[in-house]
Amino acid sequence: MISLSDIRDSFEGVIPSVIATSDGDGIPNISYLSHVYYVDESHVALSNQFFSKTAANVRASGVATLMVVDGRSGVHHMLDLEFLHALDHGELFERIKSHLSVMSAQQGMAGVMKLRSADLYFVRDCRAVVGVVPPEHRNPAPATTNHLPKAALLAAAIGSEADADVMLDKALAGLESSFDYRHAMVLVPDETAQRLSALASRGYSSLGVGAEIAFGEGVIGIAAATRQPVRICDLRRSQRYASAIFSASDRTRHIPLPGLAGPRSQMAVPMLAQGKLRGVLFIESEASFAFGHQDEDALMLVASQLAAGLRLAELEGGHQANAFAKSTQGGYASDQAGAPSFKIRYFAFDDSVFIDDDYLIKGVPGRLLIHLVRTFLATGRRDFSNREIRRDATLRLPDIKDNLETRLILLRRRLDEKSAPIRLLRPERGHIRLDLAGVPLREAEA
Repeated sequence: MISLSDIRDSFEGVIPSVIATSDGDGIPNISYLSHVYYVDESHVALSNQFFSKTAANVRASGVATLMVVDGRSGVHHMLDLEFLHALDHGELFERIKSHLSVMSAQQGMAGVMKLRSADLYFVRDCRAVVGVVPPEHRNPAPATTNHLPKAALLAAAIGSEADADVMLDKALAGLESSFDYRHAMVLVPDETAQRLSALASRGYSSLGVGAEIAFGEGVIGIAAATRQPVRICDLRRSQRYASAIFSASDRTRHIPLPGLAGPRSQMAVPMLAQGKLRGVLFIESEASFAFGHQDEDALMLVASQLAAGLRLAELEGGHQANAFAKSTQGGYASDQAGAPSFKIRYFAFDDSVFIDDDYLIKGVPGRLLIHLVRTFLATGRRDFSNREIRRDATLRLPDIKDNLETRLILLRRRLDEKSAPIRLLRPERGHIRLDLAGVPLREAEA
């Protein structure tokens, strides 16, 4: 029997599979399947959505015959299946459900292809269908590489850092240098746990810091909502998921999400630490079949280490001593006399901030920024500690006390990307300094 691990490209869903069953009277029934899921060397799972006749036949006879097609080479294989049982919960069910959600959304059938069960089968036999594809037209899969040693080294490098900013940069740089993942992004959940914001990216024309995507939308949003890795190896038949990632009626408060114009492969892995979602690590490529199962395992290892590192940075940041001199001055110019002015406007209903009528950021980062500016205008202070910010009840931060550090990183990187007249410097760990290239003129708040 041919090893199932040797034909895993046939389980990517690029070309629909065909399942044949028969009822109690021996009348055959043939249906198409969008996806067959590899479980292990002896088992596969099929998603049960619409195939009521197939399901009824299988429950009656207990057997089925399946034909799968390698989307890369076109080689066909026949599998003789024995039905074991149906699953309506658990890790395998959730993994299939999350993948199905992405595929159905890309085909304009979001909410229609509801997973009833994941049907588990024992594979009695697997054999090639000889002569279907001439050898000269086959495209053999490239030799597989064990990515885990490189992933372990990158995870160790991330774990050796105490600074969250450095962790992020080292992770994205390592993904490119070690795995040739040239287009990558880290996103973190907001205080509502309903949206993700881009925190860092690599390989795009813009950084897109602060760009948002809702939980449940596209590869990234579904990975966040289900806490399951999502990998799509060929998007040629689907619309790009990011074309409708935002639904805000006010487009002036929109930051475009970085992304390739025509991706062929995408993978998103949840960043989990201490049972909580800390973010999503996302990669994409213009090539089909760019990411395989080894890539998924490697990215999960890196994502877990990055989540743990960011969490630890938050905890350590909350215990930094509040000893930095509050009177310390710094910036582009300590004397603001004669310096140019700029307008800053704040909208309390969504905590959005505009500088010279140009949208900057909203949400908690916007609330933090306006707090720093208000304090500076009232007292002249430029230096603050993470610890005192956490303790400031007026900022309404109790719900995000575990990710203040990432909010400050997001705000700092957004200000840098926009070349704003306000910057946040880091004179030492656990402290930030407001750096001004002019005099902020605060307009009436709305």
